[in-house]
Amino acid sequence: MLTWERLRVFAAVAEHGSISAAAAVLHVTGPAVTQQIRKLEREAGAALLEPDGRGVRLTAAGWIVAEAAREMTEAAGRAEHALHTLHGRVSGPLRVGALNSSFGLLLGPALRVLADRHPEVVPSTRSGEPIDLIPMLGNRKLDAVVVESWSTLPVRVPPRIRLEPLLVHEVVLTIAATHRLAGRASLTLDQVRDEVWTACRPGTDSHEAQLQAMRRHGVEARIHHVVDDFPTQMALVANELAVTLVPRPAVEGFPGVSLVPVEPAITRTIAVATRENSRLPAVDAFLSVLREVAAA
Repeated sequence: MLTWERLRVFAAVAEHGSISAAAAVLHVTGPAVTQQIRKLEREAGAALLEPDGRGVRLTAAGWIVAEAAREMTEAAGRAEHALHTLHGRVSGPLRVGALNSSFGLLLGPALRVLADRHPEVVPSTRSGEPIDLIPMLGNRKLDAVVVESWSTLPVRVPPRIRLEPLLVHEVVLTIAATHRLAGRASLTLDQVRDEVWTACRPGTDSHEAQLQAMRRHGVEARIHHVVDDFPTQMALVANELAVTLVPRPAVEGFPGVSLVPVEPAITRTIAVATRENSRLPAVDAFLSVLREVAAA
């Protein structure tokens, strides 16, 4: 007879592709996971895994058991959600990952409303890039992740991760108010191909999206100033030391800076990613508050 605990362990191995990764997610040792898998294989009467480089891959029997294990895990999540709902309580931990620029604009206000409305929810936050945070959502180290998705570099999420758009912002070219092109109705990136640029560090979505936008116009940016926060970038721009592309709300009203629309238009969407079919009331309450704050 296949036991639930061993199926739960096998579901983690199947999802993450290695014994060590599953052990980290389950907060147990690698040998403990291996022992559970061996027992499960004896119960199933077949080999479920085979070596694949540094990881493992599913055998034909493994695929059958993995699908059943996934369905059972999701069913347990739905049952947990239903029990919380039955008791009418929204409580417990809420682990949120988010890009830095979303804290002031969206996440901070949303968590304030959540604390007032559901004081038994205990939130914790972690800043970072989607490339780092989305895997943490998949392995259940985070419950929700606020991400950005540029029209020039759409965010990608793995299967069984749900992505809900919240806000769409115009991306503008920022130049000094004293710049010869300041005040134009719009500009193409080709018109600023010879300028010095500032950008977030390589590997961030903002950096890569900016490079993709410029390359579409045959422009290779001369990035002399690598700065992760928008206010510091604007200090460089205001002093005619650089230009850059920035979502309009992040820099609206910054002194000495002219915001010029780009042709063709570029947008940045702020979205929230969650796991499908496994959300708890605290996560649902957080999503509800995020929608309210975004709408406001």
